[in-house]
Amino acid sequence: MMDRKHRPLVAALVAMTVLGASTSPALARKKQEPSGFEPTLPVSRPVQPQAPTGGIFNASAGYSPLYTGTRAARVGDPVTIMLVENTTATKSVTSKNSKGGSASIVPPTAGPLSFLNPDALKASSSSSFNGGGNAAQTSTLASTLSVTIAEVRPNGTALVKGEKKMLLSQGDEWVRFSGIIRLADINQENAIPSSRVADARIEYTGKGALQRSSKQGWLGRFFNLISPF
Repeated sequence: MMDRKHRPLVAALVAMTVLGASTSPALARKKQEPSGFEPTLPVSRPVQPQAPTGGIFNASAGYSPLYTGTRAARVGDPVTIMLVENTTATKSVTSKNSKGGSASIVPPTAGPLSFLNPDALKASSSSSFNGGGNAAQTSTLASTLSVTIAEVRPNGTALVKGEKKMLLSQGDEWVRFSGIIRLADINQENAIPSSRVADARIEYTGKGALQRSSKQGWLGRFFNLISPF
């Protein structure tokens, strides 16, 4: 039989174990660390009862004019972003300079300094520098990503944001996007190219075995940090 004075301690340990199993650190971390790209839900408006008018038209029942169709224009509507990013940068730098100088003193032919050698009193100096550098970078990103409208502004623009996460067998990958679009640039398929997005923020990253194998180890990074060469 268990001693009565130990029963409260055992019950507390069991409760802590069950609570720790139900709320794992990974789940708690996900709840406390929002990514900032969460989908925006549409604004819910309570339905106001209206007196019957005898007509079949009801503006509060999701009315949309024929000239707008089903094009996204409200908070929470999805918009497809076509990522067509292609960036090429090239830079070349060349620098060259040179400098020279000379000096000579002719001693007198008579007197106490006549023993000096004229060739020993000549001096000259010269310096030159020649340097150059080239840099080139090319990046391409082609994909599609559906985001939601987070804010509609009075000037006809909207803030969109969203993310797409892929759980693969060798790791996780996700694409995050946010930016400002013009509602008039959205086509009939509710899509818009990323080249028409202002203040665009694109993040394409991942984690897992493949990403770890492509990075240098901590010991190599340490020696590169302290190496003077």
